[in-house]
This record gives sequence, C-alpha cells and structure tokens, in this order.
Amino acid sequence: MRGLSSESAGPPETRSELSAIVITRNEEANIAACLASLAFAGEVIVVDNASTDRTVEIARAAGAQVHHTPDWPGFGPQKNRALALATRPWVLSIDADERVTPTLRDEILAVVQARTTAADAWDLPRRSSYCGQYMAHSGWYPDRVTRLFRRGTARFSDDLVHERLLPTGSIGHLRHDLLHESIPSLESALQKMDRYSTAGAERMLAEGRRGSPGKAVAHGLWAFLRTFVLQRGFLDGRMGFALAVSNAEGTYYRYLKLWLLQRRAGNAP
Repeated sequence: MRGLSSESAGPPETRSELSAIVITRNEEANIAACLASLAFAGEVIVVDNASTDRTVEIARAAGAQVHHTPDWPGFGPQKNRALALATRPWVLSIDADERVTPTLRDEILAVVQARTTAADAWDLPRRSSYCGQYMAHSGWYPDRVTRLFRRGTARFSDDLVHERLLPTGSIGHLRHDLLHESIPSLESALQKMDRYSTAGAERMLAEGRRGSPGKAVAHGLWAFLRTFVLQRGFLDGRMGFALAVSNAEGTYYRYLKLWLLQRRAGNAP
C-alpha cells in the first residue's frame, strides 16, 4: 500500500482465524500489555505513525507485523489503512490503551471459530478507567463499541477523531468487557482534552457550526449536568465528579476554540 512500509517478525500461525489491528504513535507505555492480550489472534498488525519512543521496538519483539506511515490522515483513515493489511476472515480492532480480558478472548474465539454465526459484526461493552478508577456510570459504561467483524463487511468512517466502524451486515452483542486504560492521570486528561477539543473544533468548523463564549459556557455546563446527574456520575463518587468537570472543560474549550477559529477567519466578532 502506498505510504506504508513494513517489518515483520514472522508471528507463528495460531488456531485463530482472526486478524487484530492496532494503530499507534508513541505508545510504549501501553503497547506491550495491549499486544499480550491479543496473543490469541492469527496475525497482529500494528500501523505506526512516526513514533519517537520504543513503540515499534516493543511491537516487533511481541511478534506483531509493524507497518510505518510518515503522514497522519486522522484516526478513521489510519484504521482503514490497518484494515487493508488484514488477511484473516475476521478482524478485531482495538486501541493501544485497550486490553482483551481472558473471558472476552474466549467469547471472541467462539464467534470466530463457529462454522455459522448469526452476525457479520459484533459490539462489546467497554469499561474505561479515569485516573485509576474503572467507571460504572457517567456515560462511560457499558459504552458498547463495534470492534469485531467479518473482513469485507465493514470499514471505518473518515472522521479525523471519534471515528466509528460502519458495518454493512447484522450486528451481534458480546457480553464480556474490553478494558480501556483511557486516562491514567490528570496530566493525561488535560493533554487529551486539549487534543480532542482542537480536533472537535476543526470538525465543527468544517461542518459550518458556530461557536461563541456564551455557547462555550452553556454547552460546558450542560456537559457537567449530563455526566454527573442524568448519566448518574454521582454513583461513581468523587471520581465521577472529577470526570464530569473534565467533560465540562473539554466541551467548553471545544466551543471556545471553534469561536477563535472563526475569528481568525474573520467570520466572528
């Protein structure tokens, strides 16, 4: 594929008819545990974008096929690049900060190895952590995401951020959790909020949406109330409150950055 170069450690064949795909950039803190949880897959494909840490070295040592991309087209297009490299009948896509538990592994293998299956794609519940606590409410659980699918029946949206899988066939439902080490510290929360609010503002600008300081405050307040009250974040205790504040801040900055982008273009007071 144009724009991709590859290295392969020649992973041994397994009993699984499954390709696992992961995209990375500077994920040395996460990639070893992620790939260890994918050891049951027939092939593991890592598509890396310009990592400057030990991500590639760790992935190769784990037996993954490593492919390099010099450019960054966005999350959706990058995952489609990884998908195009898969060769097995089934594909599992996870992020570097996600982990397949043993019970989820067995459930996935049951689907993949079945002679007949009721669906071409399967969603699963994802349990995410915030500063060391797995959240049971706050809009973060069960957070069902479609990640397992028959190759050729789905592709990823072209969204630069918050991409989603677009299956063409029926969707089944798995029961066991995918673990998501989403935000390990407050510092990572702030960094992620900055990246995602910038990408979100750029997407909204492209969609013709408008921002203002008033909208930033109103949407931020609504994000807090939705997370902490309507989505029962209060049941997650003090960390639920902290997460609600983080969501409010991210929403506030997204709309404020949208307004500033409009000002820069001369389209806002």
